[in-house]
Amino acid sequence: MRRIAIVGAGQAGLQLGLGLLAAGYEVTLVAERRPDEVRGGRVTSTQLMFGPTLRVEREAGLALWDDTAPVMPGFELGNWLPESDPDTSLRRFTASFDDEVRSVDQRVKLSAWLELFEERGGRAEYRSAGPADLAAVAAAHDLTVLATGRGELSALFERDTSWPGYERPLRHLACFYLAGVDHDASDPVTEHARVTGVPPTGDLIVLRALTVGGTCDILLFEGKSGSAYDCWADRPSAADGTRRAVELLRTYAPWEYERFRDAEPTDPGAALYGAVTPAVRHPVAHVDGRPVLGLADAVAVHDPITGQGSNNAARAAASYLASILKRGDLPFDEEWMRGAFDAYWEYGRHTHAFTDFMLREPQPDEVVRIVTAAFEHPEIAHKFANGYADPPGYRDWLMDPAGVDAYLAGFGK
Repeated sequence: MRRIAIVGAGQAGLQLGLGLLAAGYEVTLVAERRPDEVRGGRVTSTQLMFGPTLRVEREAGLALWDDTAPVMPGFELGNWLPESDPDTSLRRFTASFDDEVRSVDQRVKLSAWLELFEERGGRAEYRSAGPADLAAVAAAHDLTVLATGRGELSALFERDTSWPGYERPLRHLACFYLAGVDHDASDPVTEHARVTGVPPTGDLIVLRALTVGGTCDILLFEGKSGSAYDCWADRPSAADGTRRAVELLRTYAPWEYERFRDAEPTDPGAALYGAVTPAVRHPVAHVDGRPVLGLADAVAVHDPITGQGSNNAARAAASYLASILKRGDLPFDEEWMRGAFDAYWEYGRHTHAFTDFMLREPQPDEVVRIVTAAFEHPEIAHKFANGYADPPGYRDWLMDPAGVDAYLAGFGK
C-alpha cells in the first residue's frame, strides 16, 4: 500500500485525503487543529461554491449539507457613488444562476471532514509543521503534498515570475457572519449573492451561508488601501466590528443598511480581518533533497473578490487525485509532480488570470464596457453572472479587447 502525506487540512487537503482513502491509499494528514477546535474557532473564509465544484463534492460523497445549506438563486451587481442620490445614480442588474450556488462555513465543513477522515481510517496528526517537520514527513512517505499557503512553508516554493508579482495586498479585507438580517419575502434579492462597487472605497459582497448555528448572511468588505473600507487595523471584536460595518453600510450602501441595521454576529468568532497578496509559485519544493508537491493555496493564492478560492481548491484536489490514481505503482518523482500540476493548471491559470484582471486599478476598459452594457441588456448580465462558475470562458469575450468588440457588436454597442 502506497503511503501519502498531506500537510494542511483545508478544502484541498481534506478533499484529496478523503479521495485517497476511498481509493485504498494509506494517508497521513498533518493538521494544526482538531475538529472541535475548528468548529469552535474563528471564521476563516468567505467560501462560495458553484455548481461544478458542488458536483465534485457530491460525487465524492462529501456534500453533507445539501439539505441545510441555503441556495443563492441569483446574482446582483451594483455600482454607486455615495455622494450621489441612489434613486437616480445607482446602477445595478440582477441575473439568475443556471446552477446551484452555496456557501458552507469552513468551520462546519472542515471539522466534519476531519472527523470523517479519521472514521474512514486516515491517520491525523494534530500539530504545527515547519520546514524541518516537512523533511521528516517527506522521508517517511512515497509522496508528500503541501496543501497550505500559510507561514514559512509556502516560502519553500519559488515565485513564478511569468505571472504578475505583488509585494503587498491589493485589498484590505473584513468579513462578518451575521444573524438578524431582514429577509422580507417582498425583497427576494436578499437571497442572492450581491456585489456593490463603490469606486472610491472598494467592493461590498453579501452572501447567504450555513454556519455553526444555522443560516446566516456574510458581509465581506474589499477595501482599497487608505479608503473608508480600510479601517480594520485594530481588529475589533465581532460585536464591535459588526457595529462599524453596519455604519459603513449607512453611508456606502444605504439599501443594505436597511437590511442589516439589526444584525448581530452569529458567534464570538464571527469576524475575520486580513489581506491577501496574490501569488503564483512553482509547484515543486525540495526538503533535504526530496521533492514535495504544492497544492492549491501553496502554489496559487487568489484574492476572494471573485469567489474562486474554494472552487480552485476543489478542482485542484480532484485533478491531483486523478493524477495520483493514474500513476499506479510508478514513483512520484519530480517530473511526475510537475505534470500533475500542469494538468490542473490548464484550468487553474484561467481562474488566477480572471481574479487578477478584476482587481486591476484602474478597472480594465473591457470590464467597464461589459458591465455597463449588462445594466441595459439582461442577456449580458446573465452571461456575466454565470461565468463565475467557469472562469476560462471569460477569456474570449470579457478579457480580450477584440472579443469584447465582437460580443458587444451583437447588441449594437
